[in-house]
Amino acid sequence: MLRMRILGTVCAGLVGSFAASAAFADNPAGFYAGAGLGYSTVRSDDPAFGYPGYFNDHEAAWKVMAGVRPIPFLGAEVEYIDFGQPDIHRGYFDYNYYGLDSHPRAGVLSAVGYLPLPVPFFDLYAKAGVARLDTDVTTSVVPSCPSGSGAGCPTNPGYLLRHNETFNKLAYGVGVQSKFWNVLFRAEYERISSTFGDPDALTVGAAWNF
Repeated sequence: MLRMRILGTVCAGLVGSFAASAAFADNPAGFYAGAGLGYSTVRSDDPAFGYPGYFNDHEAAWKVMAGVRPIPFLGAEVEYIDFGQPDIHRGYFDYNYYGLDSHPRAGVLSAVGYLPLPVPFFDLYAKAGVARLDTDVTTSVVPSCPSGSGAGCPTNPGYLLRHNETFNKLAYGVGVQSKFWNVLFRAEYERISSTFGDPDALTVGAAWNF
């Protein structure tokens, strides 16, 4: 009798698990919205265009996102990600350009592809899309003396130059997520391809599934 009860309990659990898995497959995510925090790398690669020299700075990043997954293996997502702003970064660059800061931010529209896995409530995914990358840059321009001017050249303190650059760029990333009740827990790596230095971020976050 005890064995029958144990067997019945196990069978009931398996049926419930399969039912939950089937429901998850039928409506794997629906609409969702959430936010994330993480660790970014802010790069600058070309001072000749007014950017603040060559450097890699690690900063705190944050993002907000919303998306839809109408079928198990494909979805779409829109997000805004702020890669952070280096704090008075200085280094060894071209004499006339001493970098102060760079602040990349982007709105991103992506297609999301989910790898089919025989594990309920767990996903591996990749994403690719278009980012509207916006970068505010402050540089310190220090004019050099003309060649042969010698020690008599007057000291010029230079000046600060602030400008904004906006580009449409390729964005891509990979991630993992797990669903518990109506909450999606995610960890993902994202990068935006840019001529002047690719900002990237590793974030963890959560999203509410509607």
